[in-house]
Amino acid sequence: MTLTYLPWHRPSSYDERPCVRDERTELDYRAFGARVEAAAEHLAARGVGRGSVVAVMLPNQVELLVAIMAAWRLGAAATPVNPTFTAAESGHQISDAGAVLVIDADNVAELPTTPAGTLPPAETAPGDLALLVYTSGSTGRPKGVMLDHANLAAMIASMREGIQAGPDDHCLLVLPLFHVNAICVSFLTPISVGAQLTVLQRFHPVDFLGAIERYRPTYFSAVPTIYSHLVALPAEVTADVSSVRFAICGAAPAPPELFAAAEERFGFPLVEGYGLSEGTCASTCNPVDGVRKPGTVGPALPGQVVAIMAPDGTLLGAGERGEVVVKGDNVMRGYLRRPEATAEALGDGWLHTGDVGILDDDGYLRIVDRIKDMIIRGGENIYPKEIENVLHGGAGVLEAAVVGAPDPLYGEVPAAFVSARPGAEIDVDALLARCREELTKIKVPVAVHVLDVLPKNPVGKIDKPALRARVAGA
Repeated sequence: MTLTYLPWHRPSSYDERPCVRDERTELDYRAFGARVEAAAEHLAARGVGRGSVVAVMLPNQVELLVAIMAAWRLGAAATPVNPTFTAAESGHQISDAGAVLVIDADNVAELPTTPAGTLPPAETAPGDLALLVYTSGSTGRPKGVMLDHANLAAMIASMREGIQAGPDDHCLLVLPLFHVNAICVSFLTPISVGAQLTVLQRFHPVDFLGAIERYRPTYFSAVPTIYSHLVALPAEVTADVSSVRFAICGAAPAPPELFAAAEERFGFPLVEGYGLSEGTCASTCNPVDGVRKPGTVGPALPGQVVAIMAPDGTLLGAGERGEVVVKGDNVMRGYLRRPEATAEALGDGWLHTGDVGILDDDGYLRIVDRIKDMIIRGGENIYPKEIENVLHGGAGVLEAAVVGAPDPLYGEVPAAFVSARPGAEIDVDALLARCREELTKIKVPVAVHVLDVLPKNPVGKIDKPALRARVAGA
């Protein structure tokens, strides 16, 4: 297995090709490799070696990528930490990961840029631990997902073939780099083929369109919230986005109407994918060139198997509803020091996603909902995503989320939260009427709460635990 995303394995023909840039720095492949070597020397002098863990707690910038690669150069692993975390949140991750060093805003300037040539040759092996990515913690304390270099190489090969990435591609990286999506799809995949990436520190709709016009990327990966903000921009806000050959949407469910609106406004195809950190990022994706089925997250990516499993462990056929399970070399090694959680997720040889889905006759996956998000109303199973899709079609609705509210008679009932598009107002009575028209009575929300903004977790997903706490408190 060749780990082609590592600077010390790159072909010499890449040396002068553009590699990575942010608002302050621009490096070709030779210069990026030199930065990594110099940073690795710096880390080695501070006790980092094979088997160590380095915590990297930085906003999106070139130095973050250099620091991760420098850890790998020494046979160490990296754990990317959300730079907006509180001391308690970051302290838990750094301690749980056993990090021997933290690279943050206070010491990143100490990283040298010119190597002295003091390190022995790199000996990075596929089985070496590469990343400790911490789950969002929506079901408890965050757990460290152990991903080795074999996992990363498998994911990159899968994604590279799936999106047909080549040396002429240019990715605009906008998602936070403490998340595996940004690391794998926007960073490692392009540099594995000699392509380039431009790193944005944050997202702002108008500035993002300006960055596309300025840097001329060929693709980018984002979450539904970003596309919602882009399509909500006033019609007079325009930009030349003709360089973009496709964009990826993932990390959270998105209604088909959002895809149609984005494609109509910007002209490039928007492909929806699906995956988990435990699967190193993505397991399915609608094809860039091929049949894209709205409402699905596409077929399995190359090198992976996606199936639907019944509660008794049998695999189900097309059209049957059950838990989505995944197999492939991209599936994690396990959770750090969590043998019970690892056995629960991987014990039968499949990665159990906790998502409910259906495969059609062509192998395209439709996500019905999270098993844990399912609302049980008087013994009847209700999937919030079905209700959310109806709400998204309502006039003026930007975002929608449905959670179970406590009920003394039925146990729980659906309650909805929505936010409005800029300049729009939401007619709650009209929304409820739409729900009554399109949903059976038990699925109609008992209330629709209008918020200025729906709460989000650190990776941009709607924070349903916070919404559940809100309705429980009410």
